[in-house]
Amino acid sequence: MEKMTCGQIIVKSLRQHAVETIFVLPGAQLDHLFNALYDEGGSIKVIQTRHEQATAYMAFGYAKSTGRVGVFAVVPGPGFLNTTAALSTGYACNTPMLLVSGQIPLSRIGMGVGMLHEIPDQLGMIRGVTKWADRINHPIEAPGKVREAFTQLSTGRIRPVGLEIPMDVMAMEAYVDFSDSPAGHEQPGPDPDLIEEAARLLGQARNPMILVGGGIFGAESELLELAETLQAPVVMTRNAFGAISSRHYLALTEPVGYRLWPEVDVVLAVGTRMQAQIAGEGVLDRWWGIDEDLKIIRMDIDPVEINRVRAPEVGILSDARKGLRALVDRIPAHNRRRKSRQDELTALKAEVEKEFEKFEPQYTFIRIIREELPEDGFFVSEITQVGHVARFAFPVYRPRTYVSSGYQGTLGFGFAAALGVKVGNPGKPVISINGDGGFMYNVQELATAVQHRIAVVAIVFSDNAYGNVKRSQIQRYGGRVIGSDLHNPDFVKLAESFGAAAYRADTFEKLRSAIRKGFDENGPTLIEVPVGHYDMANPWHLIMPPPIRPRK
Repeated sequence: MEKMTCGQIIVKSLRQHAVETIFVLPGAQLDHLFNALYDEGGSIKVIQTRHEQATAYMAFGYAKSTGRVGVFAVVPGPGFLNTTAALSTGYACNTPMLLVSGQIPLSRIGMGVGMLHEIPDQLGMIRGVTKWADRINHPIEAPGKVREAFTQLSTGRIRPVGLEIPMDVMAMEAYVDFSDSPAGHEQPGPDPDLIEEAARLLGQARNPMILVGGGIFGAESELLELAETLQAPVVMTRNAFGAISSRHYLALTEPVGYRLWPEVDVVLAVGTRMQAQIAGEGVLDRWWGIDEDLKIIRMDIDPVEINRVRAPEVGILSDARKGLRALVDRIPAHNRRRKSRQDELTALKAEVEKEFEKFEPQYTFIRIIREELPEDGFFVSEITQVGHVARFAFPVYRPRTYVSSGYQGTLGFGFAAALGVKVGNPGKPVISINGDGGFMYNVQELATAVQHRIAVVAIVFSDNAYGNVKRSQIQRYGGRVIGSDLHNPDFVKLAESFGAAAYRADTFEKLRSAIRKGFDENGPTLIEVPVGHYDMANPWHLIMPPPIRPRK
């Protein structure tokens, strides 16, 4: 039994759960947490940012690229509110993030007396963008509630969680027993009867397909074994890129899978919302479509997701690794004789790749980045015209090395998230692509990157506009351009003023050279690529194509 402040208890609890890094922005409500971090003597690396939004995005990038929990701490009220875009991104992308938020004194919560940073029902707001959240009302509760937070982060569907601690509680002392070590948690395995039914459907299928989302990570070897046994193409969403190397003939992006969709008779969807295939049913005219000849098997850790939109023929509640392992073991008892589809699928991928080449100049930018980025390097996308083409044209060879904001589409997340990726993977090169509009959301974090020597190569494609919006205003709305033109700084001079390396690349070869120089730096590099003179090709008909399989 030791007597500690609540701040010390929280820090020790984080250490018990193997937390090595925390992203923070300090303030009075967190003083005793920071005192405890200081007293720990660097056992937890503290990275302070220049805006709360960046603390959460860095935690997102750290978690998404490593699979470990990304922890961040901010003051209450406006501090917490500044993190909500990143929390919603983590929620959308099923990312293990832990918010530690300060709070006004316990006795004043809900009174509306105007305490510093007071907002109505902060805990309710936290719960709105997390899987689970709670308040620590006394130091004695802290170990158990931190333990519950990590239980939530390792069981069921993985999403952000939150803890808030009133500032007076943070300073309170109590005797706490830390003899209990954190318990391990097993994700559920599948129902054998459902596995047998799914194995029979897949084994007898003429043209099976596997769809995978971000829930597939941790089950990559089982996925490849199953796919090769069935000769089933694997269509990966952007959250699943790298689950199978793009070089494998069975590894497909969604535009290639779309071509095959009309002939698929059984689809196995693992850890994915099936957003492109079914989410638009009855709402949008942009979904692949289904009919009575298509049998759907869904495997997910979230029982609600399995039946969302429509119930499948077989719904399997299971961890992906355990569920796919069970399928691999049972498929041989039902599988028909299958010949290799390597020639067929290799030819189809090459044919569709020819279509990708039409999206210039984005395609050439992407090709150069891919050629210069090592196979185990990280590519952090953005809501930008180059990023939209990267959703289907950027090859990915390793799990977790492609990081995006998923369906949340949070403009401006990319640079700060890339810093978190680099912190979590210090020995790997990291490239962040940005538009000029999105980059300015977190431009101040150049200071953070320089201070902590976070060697991200940030490419800024500059057209002095919110380019996607402006193109839509021109092409869809008769030239009604409003609110989409921008005035930019000289990005090279701006980066240099922070102490970062900076280059302007107005040709493809200059971009290639600047990337190489950036990888040699011991700190951040900014590369400005002027693109205002290009007519960026519009890729949306490939990203959201019309139905190809209507009901009969």
